[in-house]
Amino acid sequence: EYAPARKMIEMGIPIALATDLNPNCWTESMQMIMTLACYHMKMSPAEALTASTINAACAIERQNEIGSLEVGKKADIIIFDVPNHNFLPYQFGVNLVSKVIKSGKIVVDFDRVA
Repeated sequence: EYAPARKMIEMGIPIALATDLNPNCWTESMQMIMTLACYHMKMSPAEALTASTINAACAIERQNEIGSLEVGKKADIIIFDVPNHNFLPYQFGVNLVSKVIKSGKIVVDFDRVA
């Protein structure tokens, strides 16, 4: 059963999304988690993105160092190959990651052709 995220959002409760690596239904895909949040928890793509970034950082009390693009924070960034954030949950099963930047350095670059 999914949490009543829509009701919680309407009550002003911030939602955080994450993968808990549950051995029963293991996944590392935040893209999948965002898709499930949109379909089953009635969250918008923008709400799911916020819940996966700054709200998740707040949930683990690290909002001053991660979770948003701000001067002084770690540059941990995923760049998706989509026109805008609204497309993230709607291509389930397709890896939309274009680049991964960790601490300001590109560590994955699917745009480069070997």
